[in-house]
Amino acid sequence: MRPDTPAAHLAEAERLLRTAEQYPGDREPLLLQAAAHLELADDRPGATALYDDLLSGSPADPHLIRALKASNLWEYGHEAEARAIIEGLRRSRPTEAPPWEIAAETLEAHDELEAAEATLTEAAALLAAPGDAELPHATHSLLITRHRIRRMLARPHDDWDTRADRLHQGKVPLDELHDPKRLWSLGSSDPTELRAEIARLRSELGTYRTALSRPFPVAVLHWPERELTELLAAYPELETEYPTYRAHLTDIEASLRELAAAGTPNLGIVRATVPSYEAFAASEATHPSQAALLPQYATTLAARSRATPWPPLRTTACWCGSERTYGECHGGAQPESSTHR
Repeated sequence: MRPDTPAAHLAEAERLLRTAEQYPGDREPLLLQAAAHLELADDRPGATALYDDLLSGSPADPHLIRALKASNLWEYGHEAEARAIIEGLRRSRPTEAPPWEIAAETLEAHDELEAAEATLTEAAALLAAPGDAELPHATHSLLITRHRIRRMLARPHDDWDTRADRLHQGKVPLDELHDPKRLWSLGSSDPTELRAEIARLRSELGTYRTALSRPFPVAVLHWPERELTELLAAYPELETEYPTYRAHLTDIEASLRELAAAGTPNLGIVRATVPSYEAFAASEATHPSQAALLPQYATTLAARSRATPWPPLRTTACWCGSERTYGECHGGAQPESSTHR
């Protein structure tokens, strides 16, 4: 369960910082999560200090860190510095969607709708060229965010808005979901209207916001065939979880599709190894044969930035490690779901 009080967020940030000391190779994602918890605890100067710590080295994703820092700074009175960081990001033209979207949402949160729309349009021109057959899911989110802001500005649809409509999977159409007039219904005293608006907001949360800036991924374990053979030889009690390697692969795809259909964002796959699993079991003072340990192991790997986003593009390699593309392999026909996870 995620923490929901300032004290709990501070405790979680401290735990993540201790974990970063134990796993220096995973320091960057762990410190980013710690900074997110500090923001939720309203310790914004502490979060800024973590962002500065990361930027003082050679981070893997400096654009993302700068965007998060700008968002945080603006929230506690450092508007000029936040604006300067956002302008610097726009000039640097990141090749990934999250920094652009975080910067635009920061501008939007402070009623800078024109600047937010301009930022997302620059990003769309860079990341969503008309000839691209497929787009990463982070870019989907960026186009949907742009659609929403343009709807608030009463801009007519353009090609990117049409593409956002086509990518949208929710039951409520984007034009209705992003209709500014629906905000008036929040002041209604009619329970039916309020319930309808709550349903729309839930749909928006499930399809638009994929927690790019504060990822808590839902990850599923993937044991490569050799690792699974070794695992079951050492701990045959786990055969009920993994009756065969083929069933294991089918269950992974089926589980992820079920979660996606339920609106769960930010899905991923983490690759498991027996030595890593045994070390994790030892750290938890639990025997590796305990099946209840498996989801905790998956969550820990995901928190250490070991998750691979799912689904991959249909034209890229399948997550299972075969030599086929995802579209030719597990991204093809809907797999039969089973009870195993």
